[in-house]
Amino acid sequence: MMARETGILADRAISALFETGRLISERELDRDQIQPASLDLRLGAKAFRVRASFMPGPSHLVSDKLDRLSLHVIDLTEGAVLETGCVYIVPLIESLALPADMSASANPKSSTGRLDIFTRVITDYAQEFDKIPAGYSGPLYLEISPRTFPIVVRRGSRLSQIRFRVGQALLGEPELLKLHESETLVASKQPNVSGGGIALSIDLAGDEDGLIGYRGKHHTAVVDVDKKAQHDIFDFWEPLYSRGRNELILDPDEFYILVSREAVHVPPDYAAEMTPFDPLVGEFRVHYAGFFDPGFGHAPAGGRGSRAVLEVRSHEVPFILEDGQIVGRLVYEHMQEKPTSLYGSGLGSNYQAQGLKLSKHFRI
Repeated sequence: MMARETGILADRAISALFETGRLISERELDRDQIQPASLDLRLGAKAFRVRASFMPGPSHLVSDKLDRLSLHVIDLTEGAVLETGCVYIVPLIESLALPADMSASANPKSSTGRLDIFTRVITDYAQEFDKIPAGYSGPLYLEISPRTFPIVVRRGSRLSQIRFRVGQALLGEPELLKLHESETLVASKQPNVSGGGIALSIDLAGDEDGLIGYRGKHHTAVVDVDKKAQHDIFDFWEPLYSRGRNELILDPDEFYILVSREAVHVPPDYAAEMTPFDPLVGEFRVHYAGFFDPGFGHAPAGGRGSRAVLEVRSHEVPFILEDGQIVGRLVYEHMQEKPTSLYGSGLGSNYQAQGLKLSKHFRI
């Protein structure tokens, strides 16, 4: 099948960026660094602890701001602890020399969001976080702020991911409805499509044991972001159960892991993204880690019944969530071409066919 002129770049085209010098790296890419529709970004050798988050603005390099705002420099080569409530800027191993017709966007990886690590990619002259304008040439930096658990990171740790796109590839509402009719994007009898996206609602009925989610504990040990199944769930999380009311009061500044009622499906020729919290829905933020790769929830890739795990945090005021309440929207984009590997098919994908699931760092 011919590749589209516009769309999200698939794995093969991302590899080509590296080969043609559009994507530059201080060292060889890791074997599993290229995902079906994105590239994992790796931390460099040092982290700058800064007084506050900042935006470079149209006339400044990030390094200029670091000279002024940096409190101290942390060596990441042997691993280091990043504390909750602090802001760090880390130069990334990858940098870009994008062609004039190609832009990019970044998001935390799923595991990063599930640990409540707030991350944003910054470029020189940036006026928006996580957005890399067409034709950008220069370094990439990651702002990291652990919110719930202190973390251990090191050079090469992967907390964020980047997607490359040519032109405008977003599906409009009529196209989205048509795709839903043929592919069932969310398992809902009456899909709510508006604002350019298809709605997801929250499941507060719970599983057969009544488990509806988890709330992060405070004053825990550190989580090593590079190690799987290292920690006991109950040292870090308080399980939450339905007591028959199918509702949950979100306390301000607590962090919750919940799950969507609907199974989600991303067909192989498309990529999806969860749009962040919408103030029209309620005063809370949902799903830091927004990318859903082609093949997520796709039955031939072993993903039938994959639900969206939602990282939820209330702002300012307590907020009552009720079962079935809309908490976010998925927007879909065309891929330029079908990836050579789909999410979940032999990639070691951690969250295919998932229900309510904590990050890979915790033992079940």
